[in-house]
Amino acid sequence: MLTAFARAFKTPDLRKKLLFTLGIIVLYRIGAHVPIPGVSYQNVQICMDQANATQGLFGLVNMFSGGALLQITIFALGIMPYITASIILQLLTVVIPRLEALKKEGSSGQAKITQYTRYLTVALAVLQGTGLVATARSGSLFQGCPVAGEIVPDQSIFVTAVMILTMTAGTALVMWLGELITDRGIGNGMSILMFISIAASFPASLWAIKEQGTLAGGWIEFGTVILVGLAMVGLVVFVEQAQRRIPVQYAKRMIGRRSYGGTSTYIPLKVNQAGVIPVIFASSLLYIPALIVQFSNSQAGWAQWINNNLADTGATAHVILYFFLIVFFAFFYVAISFNPEEVADNMKKYGGFIPGIRAGRPTAEYLSYVLNRITWPGSLYLGLIALVPTMALAGFGANQNFPFGGTSILIIVGVGLETVKQIESQLQQRNYEGFLR
Repeated sequence: MLTAFARAFKTPDLRKKLLFTLGIIVLYRIGAHVPIPGVSYQNVQICMDQANATQGLFGLVNMFSGGALLQITIFALGIMPYITASIILQLLTVVIPRLEALKKEGSSGQAKITQYTRYLTVALAVLQGTGLVATARSGSLFQGCPVAGEIVPDQSIFVTAVMILTMTAGTALVMWLGELITDRGIGNGMSILMFISIAASFPASLWAIKEQGTLAGGWIEFGTVILVGLAMVGLVVFVEQAQRRIPVQYAKRMIGRRSYGGTSTYIPLKVNQAGVIPVIFASSLLYIPALIVQFSNSQAGWAQWINNNLADTGATAHVILYFFLIVFFAFFYVAISFNPEEVADNMKKYGGFIPGIRAGRPTAEYLSYVLNRITWPGSLYLGLIALVPTMALAGFGANQNFPFGGTSILIIVGVGLETVKQIESQLQQRNYEGFLR
């Protein structure tokens, strides 16, 4: 990886792309520390110092925003509305025939879907911004903080509207910065911004482990966590690169005097076909009951049960339900993102077949069979990655959004691998050897 970056800096046009990307990243991190109008910055810092900012219902969104959510800055919502909009449109593509037709139109259809994603992102930013402002005004954003109700001193309609408009504009700006990285930088802009948001919390979280440790001034715990993190990174890289390659043979066709086809290729089916989406779905779904209890301020028996079993990440009920939800959403997302019948029809249309399998319906059934078989280890792997770090690092005072936790490490490794592949592919395009040397 370091070799690829070193070679990229030696290539003039790639060096410009890398420097442009770094400039956008610096601008993004600056915006994550600029508070919005109407917020008492001093009271926010008091609550951040007294409370554990990474724990609670807003911890996951705060991690995706690089800590900007709980500081209520202009980039408080971060990239989360865009991620949500992209997932919603991807799910609607299976349900709405119009979106499915656009997806099959190629680049023009994809451009329209991207435009719909932008509109939905702005709408979600308005909705989430309104919820965040309402939570900050009520004092629920920092429970237990004595000045939590004074975070927004002026609660007039005009100030509230300005706060919501500022956060919505910040989300639109983040979306534009991500597209700039995709067009003029090294590519994969939204994922890189997500990578930076999560990685920004690494130093503070690691140093907190050292400060809370008791063995050799905390350095034993610090070193143990680093070793565990490196081992997990190796495991994630190994599984993320693992795939089942299904061989495909294309028959020869004579068109005029020319022969077409007759090539051999394969269909790569990844063991973790769903990526990090099941973990995000499961985390979001488990947050909903606790969120309802927090806003209702109910002290009934059902509210106490939710607080003791679902809101507490260390509770047995939470761990079991979290694991089964990840497994369920892994199968669910793979089922809607990979259509064996469509793949089989396309293969049959272009004269392709799997050796030993008849074209058409038998091919679709075979692909479904293989996909279900490899989804089981992939879903179990996601569940273990999401749960083991939380349980193993609990003794070091780690919280549910510790950097080496499931969601963060899956995103970090996935985006890192994709970025390195893109840089290497661009290097190969610019440094190739011809037939004559």
